[in-house]
Amino acid sequence: MHHFDVETLTAGRWRNGGGATRQIVSRPVGSEEFGWRASVADIDRDGPFSAFPGVDRTLTLLAGDGVRLACPGVFDRLLDRAGAPFAFSGDLELAAELPGGSCRVLNLMVRRGRWAARVERVTGRVVPPAGHAGVLYVLGGRWQAGPDGRALTSGQGVWWDEDAGASGGAVTPLSPDAAALWADVTPTG
Repeated sequence: MHHFDVETLTAGRWRNGGGATRQIVSRPVGSEEFGWRASVADIDRDGPFSAFPGVDRTLTLLAGDGVRLACPGVFDRLLDRAGAPFAFSGDLELAAELPGGSCRVLNLMVRRGRWAARVERVTGRVVPPAGHAGVLYVLGGRWQAGPDGRALTSGQGVWWDEDAGASGGAVTPLSPDAAALWADVTPTG
């Protein structure tokens, strides 16, 4: 398992100036076309949301009052509950509106036909299934990654590749207020 702390990841500004992204992981390494990717985005202002043709996305509010994603005739959705994932097609041309100011989101993207993803809020032990990749992002409380792993707190987490997932051990809550997002990423092709 690979540890990360969002605050130590390099932030890259968006081309449209509406936010910044801190990449947690992108696989395969060095490829211009990712198979799957996880990042944390700070959305600073209203504006267009980049389309990613052939990609399925899951966005989860981490902090702030939320973001409204709208695609005329398809959906208009306000993500205003932290830890509640929302999956949608990256093919869509979306507009983002920040009704309460800037916010932070976890953004998981998978290349359709090669990967599938499920993101859920968890409070109990997570054991990565063999052959699956994934990310665990701590929302609150304390967690431990692996039998001898260090404690993880809010904004920290771990990720793993599909060939190393099960051998990395479990991620276990250490406090009664422990909550995390688990992105289970499965190869499909």
